[in-house]
Amino acid sequence: MLCSPWVISPFESPFAVNESFVADVDELLSNTRQTLLGMRGDHGHWEGELSSSALSTATAVMAIGEYLNAGEHSHPPVERELLQRLVDRGLSWLAETQLDDGGWGDTVLSIANISTTALVWGAFSQSESRYRDVVSRCETWLQRTAGSLESKPLAEAITHRYGKDRTFSVPILTTLAIRNRLGEPAAAWKLVPQLPFELAACPHQWFARLKLPVVSYALPALVAMGQVRHDRRPSANPLLRILRNRLRRRTLDVLTSIQPTSGGFLEATPLTSFVMLSLIHAGLHDHDVVKRGLAFLIRSAREEGSWPIDTNLSTWVTTLSINALCARGTIENELNTAETSQILNWLTGQQYQVEHPYTHAAPGAWAWTDLTGGVPDADDTPGALLALYHLAGPNDSTTKAAAAGITWLLDVQNSDGGIPTFCKGWGTLPFDRSSADLTAHALRAWNRWHDHLPRTLQIRIHHGMAAGLKFLKKKQRPDGAWAPLWFGNQFAPDEENLTYGTSRVLLALTRIGHANSESPDVATGRQWLFDTQNDDGGWGGAPQTPSSIEETALSLEALAADSSKDFTEAESAAIQRGIRWLIERTNKGREFPPSPIGFYFAKLWYYEQLYPIVYTLAAAGRIRGWLDQKQLPVITTKNVI
Repeated sequence: MLCSPWVISPFESPFAVNESFVADVDELLSNTRQTLLGMRGDHGHWEGELSSSALSTATAVMAIGEYLNAGEHSHPPVERELLQRLVDRGLSWLAETQLDDGGWGDTVLSIANISTTALVWGAFSQSESRYRDVVSRCETWLQRTAGSLESKPLAEAITHRYGKDRTFSVPILTTLAIRNRLGEPAAAWKLVPQLPFELAACPHQWFARLKLPVVSYALPALVAMGQVRHDRRPSANPLLRILRNRLRRRTLDVLTSIQPTSGGFLEATPLTSFVMLSLIHAGLHDHDVVKRGLAFLIRSAREEGSWPIDTNLSTWVTTLSINALCARGTIENELNTAETSQILNWLTGQQYQVEHPYTHAAPGAWAWTDLTGGVPDADDTPGALLALYHLAGPNDSTTKAAAAGITWLLDVQNSDGGIPTFCKGWGTLPFDRSSADLTAHALRAWNRWHDHLPRTLQIRIHHGMAAGLKFLKKKQRPDGAWAPLWFGNQFAPDEENLTYGTSRVLLALTRIGHANSESPDVATGRQWLFDTQNDDGGWGGAPQTPSSIEETALSLEALAADSSKDFTEAESAAIQRGIRWLIERTNKGREFPPSPIGFYFAKLWYYEQLYPIVYTLAAAGRIRGWLDQKQLPVITTKNVI
């Protein structure tokens, strides 16, 4: 009787594999590669597609609706018809995507949360008669979750979700106050903390020292929401009230100066909408910031009525794609010379050559997108550096660009040895504190370019890597895992995606090969991945969470990254079970249903259609390369008993 082609005979080497298994891995690799290459645009690079977002849609609907109300008699009929159509379609989409429990998550695949549900409740505030049942079910969800629809407990529940970080709690409360969802205005505005917008008039070098209750990227919200709160409930302190009155125009000038030409702050619909809502409600509906923001929302609207969380992650997904294509070999095997040159020219053109006007980041880094709302950061920059190496290797031009990017990363490294997202030493709030996934990413980029850079920069890299390894050792949990910053899992405790964090750190440690007494424990981290594999063969974001393509592929890539590693029989079987799950779940590389594992700013969930594809390709490439390197004996079907 023949066994399943996935089963290793107990009489054979634990590393022997069935010929059917090898063929299926090859098919997975080939099909996934073709799928990914077929998703490039005519411009040659990848843009991907972010999930539609109920939170984005709700904020956009409210911003456009408030704009219509504020200039009720001044809008041309054609413009008014267009804007009203966007509002109506948005509300219809929200009604259609309400979850069975009455709430909304950030995506159609997400669990309901209080932030999104409360904002959608605000969006329906002026259309309750048309959506009576939708609103009723929504209010039931909010009452069950917050304990009451009364203003104070609702505000406390929203604030509790974000703790000390007011970056997102204040915008939500401000929006609910504007939409009359927190009771009478006099009482409602008491529940909205006053953001010190006057500080935007200070030199930007002061911000880190002042320890603002919002993170660095949220300066537009600081200005706009601080102003509307001051307009509706001025400070009782006469000196502070006078100061804020005098600085309103100056801080509005700052806001105007940092708005990108696209009109979208960070290319993000929620942030842009929050700014518009606040300025409109403060009597500034004709301000240029509002008009440019409105144009951005109009362009960003999708045909079905929704808005995504951000325009695109083109730079990020392109570098992920290039690095995944090269997981097994070189770019020459994947793209022709013209295609490679086209992507290389585009990627090098995205490197910032001057100080960024928004965050004042130094030149040398990359943002997540090629659009004007992007901001240089320490996750996209390492990805770009790795892709740059794969695309062209070291030469006069690429080495110069790499030196600038690597210097930028070294300059933002925190004193604890870890890498923050945007700015060095801003504070302890999310996105400005050191994180394991960004540190691991930086280590890989530093290591890749080290031998091709000037001696002085090599010395800096050596010290930076030593500090980064110490940081990762300190952040490794007793069970061996690492928590990331930019990815989460909605089914995991505290929504932490330990699989993503652990796999990214292990991949970096394996690739750089700098194991010593100051390094993290690779074996313990690897064992954590094996121990958290689900019974179905896949991985979720944490132990006992549903398996996903993304997390399974991330785990397999990390485990197979060391081609010299000899696995035990149990480990080899676990890897093969994982590959089997991935092959079956993707229909051998033909279907890639995504999962909401991405965190955007302030815990805004998203999924990206390219994530399961690029992660699968990287995993399949590593696995195939590992099989090649080990030169494992192949079991033919007739030899399996």
